[in-house]
Amino acid sequence: MKSSAFLYPWDVAGDPAAASRVADLGVRQVTLASAYHSTRALTPRHPRRRVVTAEYAAVLYPPDEQRWRGRTLRPRPAGSWVDGPDAYGTAAAALEAAGLEVHTWVVLAHNSRLGEEHPDTNVVNAHGDRYPWAPCIAHPEVRRYLVDLAAEAAVRPGARGTELESLGWYGLAHLHAHDKIGGVPLGDAAQYLMSLCFCAYCRAGYASLGADPERLAAAVRQALAPAWAQGSTDAGLPAVEKLLGAESADVALTWRLNRARSLQEQAVAAVRAAAPAGFQVLMHADPAPYHCGANAGVDPAHILGHTDGLVLPCTGGPAVREAMLTPTVPHARPGSVLAANFTVVGGMGGRPGELAADAAHAAALGATELRLYHAGLASEADLAAVREALAGL
Repeated sequence: MKSSAFLYPWDVAGDPAAASRVADLGVRQVTLASAYHSTRALTPRHPRRRVVTAEYAAVLYPPDEQRWRGRTLRPRPAGSWVDGPDAYGTAAAALEAAGLEVHTWVVLAHNSRLGEEHPDTNVVNAHGDRYPWAPCIAHPEVRRYLVDLAAEAAVRPGARGTELESLGWYGLAHLHAHDKIGGVPLGDAAQYLMSLCFCAYCRAGYASLGADPERLAAAVRQALAPAWAQGSTDAGLPAVEKLLGAESADVALTWRLNRARSLQEQAVAAVRAAAPAGFQVLMHADPAPYHCGANAGVDPAHILGHTDGLVLPCTGGPAVREAMLTPTVPHARPGSVLAANFTVVGGMGGRPGELAADAAHAAALGATELRLYHAGLASEADLAAVREALAGL
């Protein structure tokens, strides 16, 4: 199975040994961040640093001023946490020189700084709370920004393909700095209800489908009320329908799927228009269409008609892999990539020592490739386990 390791540019730039070390793992490809959200990341092998604090969502290359001139929403170049104006380009050149194929890694609808500076772009829940990390993908200017960012950040010089993350709805779950929202456990259905947007554009969207947005918001608040007293474990769309009522649940889902699907189609089309022939376009996805987050919920039958494949989160045991691959595989087309994404950082819940067995199970379910998260964050012991696993595949 072809495998690719995720990397940040700062894992490579300034470390002459980084590219060859990654190549020695046995991977053929690197998925290198070109646009990424704010983070605090360990660099355990870098000769000059140990922690990188990326203070805001940024592009890791020089953005095209002509494209963004006069735009209210525009990408920010990275700050002092990278070396030079084109950290992506520097890292990509080193990786290519080591014989690795480089694909871009583009994070889209996850941007706290944009949301803080432009609160009208935020997802707004049924209680009126804004989520600054989650731009509402029904907002026309947000959609235009995301489509143009996808095209620019994906198609970097020398890149052979891209992986588009967060190309859809983001919601309550965020892993925000000093996040303290876990005091009341919320199941899958409650998480979804807390992620429904009630900004002006979404309210108008619900109304266009014949629903009263005020009544819909009230119904969401009523459905959630028991969870605040005792928590919730309900999961799945049937649970959402039970909590919200079938008609209201259908209106909300129809609006969200329409906005997500059309954005995904437009972003993929924009990437293809900007890219050379043979450029591969993958999307990080979850085959439960109502899910939101970094792995955006999709209908596999629809999205596999537009992308060259999907990257599916498969860490967490056989049941997780089955939930990701079983609904997706029947809709794969000839040549579709179905990449099983495994966390290989032991300290982040990964099982690098079990990678060979986990990859074999994923392949048996229909996965065609592997993704390894994350070669820059992993310990030496983690990387040794990955190297051994890949040597046996």
